[in-house]
Amino acid sequence: MMAKYSIEYSPQFKQRTAQTSLYSGDDPVACEEFLTELLERGYRIQAIRHDGLDMTRPEFDKMIKTAAAMLAARSICASLGISTEEEHHRFGFTA
Repeated sequence: MMAKYSIEYSPQFKQRTAQTSLYSGDDPVACEEFLTELLERGYRIQAIRHDGLDMTRPEFDKMIKTAAAMLAARSICASLGISTEEEHHRFGFTA
């Protein structure tokens, strides 16, 4: 059985091409959390697929935007030493 979501990614190196890796899962929130990790580490996100088909540009962008907001919220909480509730009240990232 095929996973609902798959993400193709690779690390970025200055002078060589890295091998593409694949993450697969059925939970969209877990995929967004994985995308957050990729964004934080500067990995190249080559494709996001849902049910084996490439996501449309708006769907792709929405997942990336959600992951970026999660990363921003986590960074703000860690840097300012505040709770997710306070971060949401002050900055509006955490849902």
